[in-house]
Amino acid sequence: MVRLHTVRIHNRQKDTYHSVQVQEDRYILASAEMQGVDLPFSCRNGACTTCAVRVVSGEIDQPEAMGLSPKLQQRGYALLCVSYARSDLEVETQDEDEVYELQFGRYFGKGKVRRGLPLDED
Repeated sequence: MVRLHTVRIHNRQKDTYHSVQVQEDRYILASAEMQGVDLPFSCRNGACTTCAVRVVSGEIDQPEAMGLSPKLQQRGYALLCVSYARSDLEVETQDEDEVYELQFGRYFGKGKVRRGLPLDED
């Protein structure tokens, strides 16, 4: 028997609140869409951060979330396109740029670009 969980979603970009029923073996994003909820997404493969949320309460499983570092997952971030509810949940959407910066900011946009150097020199 497949368990059913209630997922409460705060879409911060639109300041809307939704409550959807999600089967434990279904992705949260797809389930929400089938219930008429419009949420941000892009790749649907767990490779970007467009559908990122912060888990306020509850348990989530996201074994395919390659676009989100284990460190950010431990801090409560999840990607709805590849996430399964493991209990009733409360989540809130995040700003994609903010999550991207948390994940990759230390690698990009730090200092001037230097041109003309061989590839093996810094």
